[in-house]
Amino acid sequence: MDRDELKAILAALQRGERELDEVLGLLDRMPYHDLGNACLDTHRGLRSGLGEVVFALDKETADLEVIIAALAESGENVLVTRLDAEKAAVLRPKFPDFEYHETGRYLVRLARPREDRGRGEVLIVTAGTADLGVAYEAEITLRVMGQKVSLLADVGVAGIHRLLVHLERLRAAEVLIVIAGMEGALPSVVAGLVDRPVIAVPTSTGYGTAFGGVTALLGMLNSCAAGIGVVNIDNGFGAACLAGQINRTRE
Repeated sequence: MDRDELKAILAALQRGERELDEVLGLLDRMPYHDLGNACLDTHRGLRSGLGEVVFALDKETADLEVIIAALAESGENVLVTRLDAEKAAVLRPKFPDFEYHETGRYLVRLARPREDRGRGEVLIVTAGTADLGVAYEAEITLRVMGQKVSLLADVGVAGIHRLLVHLERLRAAEVLIVIAGMEGALPSVVAGLVDRPVIAVPTSTGYGTAFGGVTALLGMLNSCAAGIGVVNIDNGFGAACLAGQINRTRE
């Protein structure tokens, strides 16, 4: 449940379109729903603007089924991240109205399209095609948050001319998420060209001395360009949540 849904419920009660006991039933599970194997934070959307998202990594498929089914009962949007193809093959027949994205490793149901909740566009920029899995995770998270988002892929520093032709587009974005592996140089370049917040995402892409993304992470943390915030390695979801909070309109 989020603020818009709660307002709609209370307004319907005020107009006499809902019964008091019905509304009490809808609110009964707030602020959480104990499933035994999980405790769903049904109050999160009210607090943060994004309801609980299921992190599938290391969870048993049977547990995921119970959690997804409980979230789906609400009729709300449901997002499951870091879901591998093997688990997805088991879950998809049980949830036919969900869409699975193999590269982004997410399962999603956009049951209630969100109105535009952002001041402007969030632009996701990737250094290489190998970074697209992280980018797709960020993209779907922003879509669930009701943010306008677009993707500019494979414009890394090895061919910087590919980025510079998009300078107008970069400067038009309200917030930028810049994703890179290897030495992680792209966020510094982008931040030096724009006057908007840049959220840097290091990825685990790279040869041996990339150390699974640690080299890119340290490079981004040591950037001499101003206005860069850095999230954890491969954390497209965290970058999207931060971008959405920066960009979203306030009441």
